[in-house]
Amino acid sequence: MTLKTGQYVRHAKYGCGTIVERDEDRTVVDFDTAGLRKFVTSIAIFEIAEGEAPKKKRGSARRRAKAAGA
Repeated sequence: MTLKTGQYVRHAKYGCGTIVERDEDRTVVDFDTAGLRKFVTSIAIFEIAEGEAPKKKRGSARRRAKAAGA
């Protein structure tokens, strides 16, 4: 199975996520509930997930206000 960056996959432990980076050594997946996880590409086991990745929020207004010192 050939997986590509941007593909929505399922992992037995972490559930569904989107491949954000992939090369011959490492695969990085942003999981819907578990966040970013890194895997050794040669031994990682994924299956193609049905559907599309849910839209993620890009940070809250509260976080931006706190960072700005408000």
